[in-house]
Amino acid sequence: ISRDSRHKRSHTGAKRAHYRKKRKFELGRQAANTKLAPKRIHEVRVRGGNKKFRAMRLESGNYSWGSESISRSTRIVAVVYNASNNELVRTNTLVKGAIVQIDATPFRQWYENRYAKVLGKKRQQTATEEEKSDANKPRSKHLLAKIAGRQSAVEPALDSQFGSGRVYAIITSRPGQSGRCDGYILEGKELDFYLRKIRSKK
Repeated sequence: ISRDSRHKRSHTGAKRAHYRKKRKFELGRQAANTKLAPKRIHEVRVRGGNKKFRAMRLESGNYSWGSESISRSTRIVAVVYNASNNELVRTNTLVKGAIVQIDATPFRQWYENRYAKVLGKKRQQTATEEEKSDANKPRSKHLLAKIAGRQSAVEPALDSQFGSGRVYAIITSRPGQSGRCDGYILEGKELDFYLRKIRSKK
């Protein structure tokens, strides 16, 4: 695998003359094709004695919830959409820009604890489940007054996802370079856009 342009033809179609051999700095390495499985990371020694962390398999990452300004480490459930290649969805390959479903539990617990409201309430939720949730735990009067002053509004499309226990997120890190699979939860127009794409693909 070579990253040089000397072996390519010029823009007019002429073949370039060979004037030197391949160089170490022109090398390319095999793609990581990070899969969704228990963590396995290889260390790669690169130019300048630096290190890259080639994630071969990953199953979790840090995801942020932009409108609430928090981030939590959570489990990745599945790859659902990739603009570049459907094959990467079928094989559950984690790359930058891929749309994944992540476990909503850490975000739901934080939200219910902060706002004392049930998030993504299912219609058939039993009384015992409701009692167990962080939204209904006993609180002091001082804390209840504090919570009353907090404002929150979760859009319906996101709220319904919390009901199913999974939310859509986009990967913003490069798993094959940094060994991490981090990103953010999709919201607003961006969420609407990708929901349309996912539906049309099916």
